[in-house]
Amino acid sequence: MLSFLFWLFRDALFFFGIVTGRGSFPRPLSREEEKHALKAMLTGDEEARQKLIEHNLRLVSHIARKYTVPGFTPEDLVSVGALGLVKAVDTFKPDSGALLSSYAARCIENEILMLLRASRKRRGDVSLSDPVGTDGEGNDISFMDILGTDAGYVEDEAVRRVTFKQALQAVKLLPKKERMVIEMRYGLLDGVMHPQHEAAAALNISRSYV
Repeated sequence: MLSFLFWLFRDALFFFGIVTGRGSFPRPLSREEEKHALKAMLTGDEEARQKLIEHNLRLVSHIARKYTVPGFTPEDLVSVGALGLVKAVDTFKPDSGALLSSYAARCIENEILMLLRASRKRRGDVSLSDPVGTDGEGNDISFMDILGTDAGYVEDEAVRRVTFKQALQAVKLLPKKERMVIEMRYGLLDGVMHPQHEAAAALNISRSYV
């Protein structure tokens, strides 16, 4: 839902900037105008709420210009900051004694800072769709194209595991010395294939018997 609002509000923001003349934002409201709009919004007036948002977009733009987030354009940051503005207008309490602009500035910065922190966490992430080069025809090659499982690998691995399990069960039926020889020589105990002389020494038998 938040992602949907992000893109929806961004497109609306660009449209609004265009129709108001060369990308400029509406002037800030006067104290009296803001007070009247807040009072009307508390009675459920949606137009008053929209007016408070629109006339504070200049504040969003001013704050967004202070930040740079890898992978995001300045317009993206304005869009993210606008979400903070919407939250500020919706949660502002006129009787708190604070100014809406001061409260909104904190909310706007919080949204942008959350995006910045998330961007830093993802800095080392690699997508399988990221291009890593081109083929002979000039088409992009991604990690997804060069990484994969060889045909038949999964089936072969499944057979190998089942066979290995059956072999372990069969080895348990052997006499103790024969079982230990096979376990040591094929690394069934510790994953290490011990040489013939080590098995002979451990069992105190000749190498030829091993």
